[in-house]
Amino acid sequence: MIQILAAAAPGAEDTAFHLSDILRALAGSLELPVIVVLIICAASAVLLLGWTIAEYFTERRHLKARLPELLEAIREDKVPTADCIAASGLLKSQKAALAELLAHPDFSPEMREALAVRLIEEQQMKYDRTVRLSELVSRLGPMFGLLGTLIPLGPGIIALGQGDTFTLSNSLLVAFDTTIVGLISAAVATVVSTVRRAWYKNYMSVLETVAESILDKEKK
Repeated sequence: MIQILAAAAPGAEDTAFHLSDILRALAGSLELPVIVVLIICAASAVLLLGWTIAEYFTERRHLKARLPELLEAIREDKVPTADCIAASGLLKSQKAALAELLAHPDFSPEMREALAVRLIEEQQMKYDRTVRLSELVSRLGPMFGLLGTLIPLGPGIIALGQGDTFTLSNSLLVAFDTTIVGLISAAVATVVSTVRRAWYKNYMSVLETVAESILDKEKK
């Protein structure tokens, strides 16, 4: 039995080496795609940051609705509700949703309530899609940064064993660069997600409050 195991051992070692070569080849072939994904993540983080800054100056800073005064004007009904909404400091998307709600006076209260729920859900889905982009970058950045760190270390360790310091230094440089790019992309995307989530939560709160005020007025 011992002789049989001894005879079988070299074949097993050869199989293990062949499998290791396959794994090494697979890992090496992933280096270029990982670097490409990291470049895309970095570019996406820059675009998301610019998009957020542009959104602030074109939309966010124009949100000047004084909610108590708007609700009081809707309740008093001295001015048509549509005119109150148009003259308010709400965002264009909020005004459009509320105008759609007011555009069907012949609907029953149940139908108007269902329409209001649907309009609010559409706004929420729109904001969720926007935030999901930055959240995707914040998750993919560290993952591919880690992959970009580990993949070049294999050839680097082999070069270290062979005394090839030039290849080792190049491998370590790629590993460090991919880590830095992945972490910076994730950090920028996380900040963008946090800021936008706070903005959109405020937007939805205002929209829901005004919609409920309109529905309550119609019921009375």
